[in-house]
Amino acid sequence: MNFGFTEEQELLRQEVRKFLDAHCPLEEVRKLMETPEGFSRDLWKQMGELGWIGLPIAEVHGGAGLGWVDLVVLLEEMGRTLFPSPFLATTIAAAAIREAGSDAQQAQWLPLLADGSKIGSLAYLEASDRHDEAGLELAAKPNGAGFVLSGDKVQVLDAAAADLFVVAWRGGLAVVERNAKGVTVTPTPSIDQTRRVGRVRFDDVAVAAGAVLANPAALGRVLDLATAAVTAELLGAAEQAIRITVDYAKEREQFGQPIGRFQGVKHPLAEMYVDVESAKSILYYAAWCLDEGDADASRAVSLAKAYASEAFARIGIDAVQLHGGVGFTWEYDPHLYLKRSKWARPAFGDSDFHYDRAIALGEK
Repeated sequence: MNFGFTEEQELLRQEVRKFLDAHCPLEEVRKLMETPEGFSRDLWKQMGELGWIGLPIAEVHGGAGLGWVDLVVLLEEMGRTLFPSPFLATTIAAAAIREAGSDAQQAQWLPLLADGSKIGSLAYLEASDRHDEAGLELAAKPNGAGFVLSGDKVQVLDAAAADLFVVAWRGGLAVVERNAKGVTVTPTPSIDQTRRVGRVRFDDVAVAAGAVLANPAALGRVLDLATAAVTAELLGAAEQAIRITVDYAKEREQFGQPIGRFQGVKHPLAEMYVDVESAKSILYYAAWCLDEGDADASRAVSLAKAYASEAFARIGIDAVQLHGGVGFTWEYDPHLYLKRSKWARPAFGDSDFHYDRAIALGEK
């Protein structure tokens, strides 16, 4: 079985890299992360025009109809530049509607997400910090054919920018508009300023029957898709952290020669490289399984996220340390990648959660 990327996928990677290098290098990322919204509306509009936002959305709904392997290519490049945008949040929300919604529900919301006219986000995590359905405690009281929701969701991606939320409760999923009566969004601090999160409160929010997604059992697959997407982005960031550190090791001199010649620098860099390449192999297999509906998809996703989370955490620390004293300063970039590693590690489940899950799935 050949897991190499196609010519079209490599072309996509080149075009994304060219766009991000031109429009959002790290200098621009630093400016955007200091703004109230944390991303550029102009770049968001351009991404919609380029078709990136609708990449995995069916053509009938205004998307490109591509798969999760193609999306991995895009997300790796976004992770490489720590690109601040609600792309990840909107992609996950669209995946939830695609997987759980009826044909009519998909036709209603997916075109709005595909062209970027609406920003979406999945609201599922609660104070329990559990990444399975057992952690859902949001109250959903029947109200005719619909429901009334009460409770809080935390660590909601790009909550402040979102126009709609796909909200999960035990046994249910629904699309809730940001401007619905009783919805309150509060931005919350994040260690990573390039990744915005928030708390969403629902105070007796009425959800009409038409907004309740038809197949709530799809939440497990949605979380697998979301986990794979986060893993792709974090591996792109990890790979760039290595590149930045390698470039520094070639330029920084001690005792009359580049520090990259010393074993104390070469060996950690080699280990960092091996970790990233190993994690990428697992991720690519997981993305293929998701696209093909393979029974091994969930286990592969968990293995990829567990391994990548641990690897990126080490890489973030090593990148700072191998820069020496300047690695801790605001002016140098390694700390930005270290912070992304700290955010990404628990996102959609940390390594402990996913190793335990992979073991349990392997025993079935």
